[in-house]
Amino acid sequence: MGKFENDSKELLKYVGGKENISAVTHCVTRMRFVLNDPSKADKEAIEKLKSVKGTFTQAGQFQVVIGNEVSVFYNDFIKVSGIDGVSKDEVKNVAKNNMTFIQKLMANIAEIFSPLIPAIIVGGLILGFRNIIGDMKLLEDGTKSLVEVSQFWAGTNSFLWLIGEAIFHFLPVGITWSITKKMGTTQILGIVLGITLVSPQLLNAYAVAGTPADKIPFWNFGFAQVKMIGYQAQVIPAILAGFTLVFLERGARKISPASISMIVVPFLALVPAVLIAHIVIGPIGWVIGSGISQVVYGGLTSSFGAIFAAIFGFLYAPLVITGLHHMTNAIDLQLMAQFNGTSLWPMIALSNIAQGSAVLAMIYLQRKNEEAQEINVPACISAYLGVTEPAMFGVNLKYSFPFLCGMTGSAIAAIISVGSGVMANSIGVGGLPGILSIKPAFMMTFAICMVVAIVIPFVLTVIVGKKKGIK
Repeated sequence: MGKFENDSKELLKYVGGKENISAVTHCVTRMRFVLNDPSKADKEAIEKLKSVKGTFTQAGQFQVVIGNEVSVFYNDFIKVSGIDGVSKDEVKNVAKNNMTFIQKLMANIAEIFSPLIPAIIVGGLILGFRNIIGDMKLLEDGTKSLVEVSQFWAGTNSFLWLIGEAIFHFLPVGITWSITKKMGTTQILGIVLGITLVSPQLLNAYAVAGTPADKIPFWNFGFAQVKMIGYQAQVIPAILAGFTLVFLERGARKISPASISMIVVPFLALVPAVLIAHIVIGPIGWVIGSGISQVVYGGLTSSFGAIFAAIFGFLYAPLVITGLHHMTNAIDLQLMAQFNGTSLWPMIALSNIAQGSAVLAMIYLQRKNEEAQEINVPACISAYLGVTEPAMFGVNLKYSFPFLCGMTGSAIAAIISVGSGVMANSIGVGGLPGILSIKPAFMMTFAICMVVAIVIPFVLTVIVGKKKGIK
């Protein structure tokens, strides 16, 4: 008799029997079920089993926490149930049948970014460290940063940017590769497509806002001109381009004879995909970004600033996902020129803090889960230093509710910030160090806003997480 054979028999009964199991697998600590009717699972009875440490439902999967011996439990369960186990990817695909459209969308986004998380975490920590040594005026009566007074730190700052640029500016390369990997098409074509979005011969995306329209380079085809604009750090254009390539490659493979597919398929897929990316997808992304910028500027300068603050504070984190948040730099600079300061940047810093605080709550909830902490801890540190991508893609979007809790806390903190007239002298320092960018007259008020951005997301995430059984 297997070590967990009795508990396996009980678990089989409590999940609704063999006929209620669509698929089952396991990860490092949990049994993962896709149930035909999740309501048949008796959670209370399952959690009373000696070998079970808890249950929760996530991403369409009913998960039973076993612990480090889950592989032994899994083998005993397969034996007593007579069910053939499947891979985690297969379970994820089956589980999508139990998801809503929004859940499926979030799951697909998470699957695209999951292979990129290690690099994003490293990049986040590096950029956060560079914020500290390069932007924080800590020396000589608060007039100079560490980089400005030390050649060693100046060299370190410059060297670290080599890595930070590779990770974030060239993020589209990773995205297009990940999409082709996920969809089972040719990965090298995805990499090449991504490179064409960030090629050095293109005008860098960060420089577009400050470049006059007549100075933007273009390809001249005689009958038409196409702007040579790069999409560094842009997510939506990269995702759309990646799926366009997948669609074209699959279509070309269907019509191409096998004998010449090695030549025909890559050509018919890649060349049109690059053209569409630069002629259609890219410009659409910029139109969306321009529209958002105008709304933000109008909202900040109107008498409904507090209402706008709530909207912007709530939606800034999703904006980061799209990559369109870079457009806010131009708005910040315009506000600084007009009003000798900006009330937009403080809200951005508060959004960083709020997303980091949601991860901090996950650190607390999953304090016994060593696997989760390997991602949670560095992601939290990165967000508190002003770089939220590791927190959002690595943790908050994965579970959905921490992301929403962070957005809620950000909105409330933003209302207080804008309602109190908080303004920053400059942009560049986000997260907790963001207080160093705030005008001295508003530092105390901003400190209160920071406390709000820490406490509310943390409390909300812990409350919801406990209800969901996150461990």
